[in-house]
Amino acid sequence: MIPYATAAEAEAALGRAMTWAEAAWFRYSAATPDYCLYCHNVVILLVVYTLAPLPLALLELRAPAKLTSPYKVQPRVRLTAAEFLRCYKATARLLLLTVGALQLVSYPAVRMVGIRTGLPLPSVGEAAAQLVVYFLVEDYLGYWLHRLLHTAWGYDRIHRVHHEYAAPIGYAAPYAHWAEVLILGVPAFAGPAMVPCHMTTFWLWFVLRHVEAVDTHSGFTFPLSPTKFIPFYGGAEYHDYHHYVGRQSQSNFASVFTFCDYIYGTDKGYRYHKQAAESLAKMKDMAMHNDEKAGGLAAFNGWKQD
Repeated sequence: MIPYATAAEAEAALGRAMTWAEAAWFRYSAATPDYCLYCHNVVILLVVYTLAPLPLALLELRAPAKLTSPYKVQPRVRLTAAEFLRCYKATARLLLLTVGALQLVSYPAVRMVGIRTGLPLPSVGEAAAQLVVYFLVEDYLGYWLHRLLHTAWGYDRIHRVHHEYAAPIGYAAPYAHWAEVLILGVPAFAGPAMVPCHMTTFWLWFVLRHVEAVDTHSGFTFPLSPTKFIPFYGGAEYHDYHHYVGRQSQSNFASVFTFCDYIYGTDKGYRYHKQAAESLAKMKDMAMHNDEKAGGLAAFNGWKQD
């Protein structure tokens, strides 16, 4: 809760006029306890989880297969509306029971690490730098926890639930055993614990992290996707291979970027698979070209005979 009764008091403490964003934040949060602001995470998470995967889900359900197949990583797999709904309901319930319950007891930790709610708001540069750190920390720690979940014990008892979707969809991004949701929540919180931020940046971090998870589980890859311009970003095709291989997968453990897999040698299976797929595609193109050439030659010879 902001410790100022009026906007004039807040501006006097800042020594300057509030920006429009700070004025809006003051109006919204001045009378709201910090605990309630922190609990906004549950609402934000459910809203993002509901809306972010929806466009591609509708595209897969409504658009003709001929239109979507070139952009689907596994074009032969198409789920029904009932299967999408089952995944959504199961995961929304899981998020409410795990993340929602965790919010009720974790606020002291948030205060302890220094997540603040007051003024001034962070600059764009400060928030961007913090978010980069959070993505890097989460990616590195998440990589190792993901590898642990692929041990025999971790997979059989916990991680196998997430791999029920061998061809993932956006709504399956947080579909997992309740223990996995809590385990992988540790890397997500580690960054803000190491580099404390403003509550608005904290909200934005979890929005971006969840949108990224939805993207990598979407099952679609588009040539002009903005994520293709992010250095070392894995994306849907990269993570889809991990789901496709399933239990035996020893590749593509990183959640966001590709450099951990490259450094520790856990992308070799994926690279081999991709090279083999590219070679097969080239062979098919050459075969089609030769068939067209042969057909053209046959037509030319027929014309000469006539």
